[in-house]
Formats: sequence, C-alpha cells, structure tokens
Amino acid sequence: MIDAPSSTWFTASPHWHWLIVLYFMLGALAGGTYFLSAMIDMVGRQSDRRLAQLGYLITLPVMLVIGVVLIVDLSRPDRFWHLLIQNHTWRPMFKYWVPMSTGSWAVPLFSFFATLSFVSAFAELKRPQWRWAQRLRPLGIVGMLVALLGSLLALHVMGYTGVMLSVLNRPVWSDTPLFGLLFIVSAVTMAAALLALVASGVGWLSPGVTALQRIWVWLAGVQVLVFIALFVSLGPAARGWLNIWGVVLAVGIAIGIVLPLLAARRRNPLGLGGLPMMAVLVLVGGFLVRTAVVFVPEVNAP
Repeated sequence: MIDAPSSTWFTASPHWHWLIVLYFMLGALAGGTYFLSAMIDMVGRQSDRRLAQLGYLITLPVMLVIGVVLIVDLSRPDRFWHLLIQNHTWRPMFKYWVPMSTGSWAVPLFSFFATLSFVSAFAELKRPQWRWAQRLRPLGIVGMLVALLGSLLALHVMGYTGVMLSVLNRPVWSDTPLFGLLFIVSAVTMAAALLALVASGVGWLSPGVTALQRIWVWLAGVQVLVFIALFVSLGPAARGWLNIWGVVLAVGIAIGIVLPLLAARRRNPLGLGGLPMMAVLVLVGGFLVRTAVVFVPEVNAP
C-alpha cells in the first residue's frame, strides 16, 4: 500500500475564529436553557413554572445575538440566505445528510418556537389580558406541542455543531463521533448553571433553583464519562491535544467539571462563594472546552 501525501487526508481549514467560538457558546446556552424550561413546563412542578418563564425570556435574546454573529461571520453577510435557498432555482437548500445544512434550518425554526414561548412568558408576566398568548405554554395542548417541538429543535441546535465537527475531515475532529454527545451534555450543564445564576440574581428563588444545581453537578459527572469515552475513541489521535489547546481543554475541565464536583461532594470546602461562583465556573469551563475543540485542528493539520 502506497502512503498518500498528508495533504490528501485533510480538507482545507474552515478558518474559524472567535465569532464561531461565541456562536458555539451561545447556541449551547440558548438550546440548553430552552430545553430545561420546556422540561420544567411539561413535567415539572407548578411552583417552578416561573423558573421556566425566566428561561424563555433568556432564550430569544440569545438567539437574536446568534443571528447577528452568524451573519457577521460570513465573508458576504448579504448572502446569508444562500444557506437556506438556492440562488439559481430559488428552491429550499436542504441536505438532511449534511449537519451544517440541517443546522442552518434548525436555527431559524428554533428561533420561531423560542419567539412563541417568549411571547407567552412575557404575557404571563406583563400582559395577563393576553389570554391567547398564555395558551402557547403548557399545560394546554397547543402549549405542550410548542414546548415539545421547540425542545427537539433545541437538542438539534445544541448537538449539530459537534456532529458537524466529526464529519469534517480535520485532525482530531474526524477521529471521534462523540463531539455531538459532548456538546449536548455540556450545553445542558451550562444552561442549568445560567438559569440558576440569573434566577438567584433577580430573586426568582424556588425549589427548582436547588434542583438545577443538582442537575449541573450530576451532568458534570456524566461529562467525565463522556470525556473518557471521547479520548478512548480518539486512540492515537489523542496525541493531538499535546499542545496549548490541550492545556486550555484541561483548564476548562478542571474549572467547569472538577471544581463543581469537589465543591458539591464536600459541601464547598474550597470557599468558592456558593451557587453564583460555582455557576460562573461551570460557564467559564464550558467556554474554554469549546474554544479548545474549535482551535485544536489548526496546530495538528499537515
């Protein structure tokens, strides 16, 4: 067997920069926050309904920022619609086998459901006379349908970026199929931390805030298992982390996973300030992990 030149094994770099890291982070927070809010609405306690309301109020503004970030990142921002519509035939541009294509459709569709839930939450908070809007939230049939479809799209928004990395022929990314799973678990973990942090900051305290803290601690443990599986699946390609981005990844894991687990197990012996500080650490750790994942192929490409 003749060895092919290394340049034939990898596609050209996508040349992603910090706007893409920001998108990965914001997409995780928006999708995870909506997903948790929908779960609280559909199967949670009535006393936590206000917590779900807060989540809906957070999601839509984040999605609006995401839209700006994605358009600005394009080399030709005026052609962003080419991701959805073929410019020659004017037919929908949808390739179900391409994660970037499914994600391009999932983001605006998810934004639509996020808008419905935002309007409903706003009506309950500020416009009680808007009865029609309040029906867009569970417990009614229409509200249940909105929450269910929105949560499914939220899962796609959280995970498709990781799946997209695995199908791109780049070092480290293409060596494991587990980035999608990692991004989903990490997104829900960060969303639980964000929702608890904002709820405590505005004084919207409920038993659900304590439950959110338990959720992110439990999911931190799940992330440990996912990282172990990810590195095992990488095999020899795991050496691709022996660089600065491997250090960033290790710091992110330590800050966002290890410290919260230690604090929860030993009732915060580290003196890290309780829930607000731990939530911030989870968010910072998640950002560092995504940063390391986005940039690691650049130092490994031939």
